[in-house]
Amino acid sequence: MSREKLPVTQAVRVLRAARVAFSDHPYNYEEHGGTAVSCRELGVDEHAVIKTLVMEDEARRPLLVLMHGDRNVSTRRLARQVGVKTISPCSPAVANRHSGYLVGGTSPFGTRKAMPVYVERSILELDKIYINGGRRGYLVGIAPQALLEVLAAELVDVAI
Repeated sequence: MSREKLPVTQAVRVLRAARVAFSDHPYNYEEHGGTAVSCRELGVDEHAVIKTLVMEDEARRPLLVLMHGDRNVSTRRLARQVGVKTISPCSPAVANRHSGYLVGGTSPFGTRKAMPVYVERSILELDKIYINGGRRGYLVGIAPQALLEVLAAELVDVAI
């Protein structure tokens, strides 16, 4: 993908407006491939590829969880840390409605609805992360500290 053809998504607009330095990382998207495909295509460690998960609590209030590509979220621990009874993943249709992005192309930047964002604490230990740029097959490389600065995210310890 040439420089001229790189997408200008809502996520990219938010990053530019916040003056966050980022690198573009387009790759060939595969349906249901997840972070295993993006890390293979880009030649980066799956631990540094951060997935954006749209979840909801028992009252159906949406929230975002940012997690390492090679880890899962303990929804039980997350619910306890957030102070709700339960948290579960949203269906793809509900996730699309909350975020404004297609599943597989969900970015935490520039979502349709304002939602609380929870970041796995260990993500901040990385030098650089690769996170969805608002389109399937497109990641941006940023410093993890930008998650806290731009998203006002809260740190959690919920990786399994």
